[in-house]
Amino acid sequence: MNKSLEETQPRHNTACFSEINQERLLNHSTERSIAAGSHLFWEGDLSDKLYFLKSGRVKLTKSTDEGKELILYMYQAGDMIGQADPFSGTRLGFTAEAIEDTEVAVIEHKELELMICQYCDFAIDFMKWMGTHHRLTQTKVRDLMLYGKPGALCSTLIRLSNTYGEDYNDKGSILINKKITHTDLSNMIGATRESVNRMLSDLRKKESIEYEHGMIIIHDLEALQEVCHCELCPKEICRI
Repeated sequence: MNKSLEETQPRHNTACFSEINQERLLNHSTERSIAAGSHLFWEGDLSDKLYFLKSGRVKLTKSTDEGKELILYMYQAGDMIGQADPFSGTRLGFTAEAIEDTEVAVIEHKELELMICQYCDFAIDFMKWMGTHHRLTQTKVRDLMLYGKPGALCSTLIRLSNTYGEDYNDKGSILINKKITHTDLSNMIGATRESVNRMLSDLRKKESIEYEHGMIIIHDLEALQEVCHCELCPKEICRI
């Protein structure tokens, strides 16, 4: 069955906030512009703010001791970024880099504390947001640890289809409407570029995927789900 663009696009991670609570977030924030390639924050910075993306895209990365970059998440307009334990005075465990020109609303933790104290419904929505973050982390660990690099790659392709997927034909194929390089994929799953090349070649031979103008088309989503033992998580969790 075909997937429409609306069906394949995930909800942003602030969908748990009611409209009035999203307004409260923005009303207690300051706006900031981030140029493409610039950093919103660095690993090791004090965790004292949250960032609501009004436009643009941001990737969260983690650096290894060998200097390799692991892409943890990619966020887009409507998402909120920040450490999920905002009141413990911790340091950030990741770096945020703008993939394109980005506008953010910056919410200080002291403003967040006031809203949580003043509005019970806001506190509940914020707990839901934190829960979503924990589930994202759990599924990411699952991707990387349980079913090897082929499972991690197939799970990543499914997440990409949920995030950027569009109808391709009447046979249910999905076009990932973003150019994702083999290097990007290797950084997302912690593998070498050469191993990603081999795994993608195997998937192409099985006609599970193909490339067109540098973009990936998924022809057999069920085959990818079988490799990664997909648990059919909701799209706000199964996203890149």
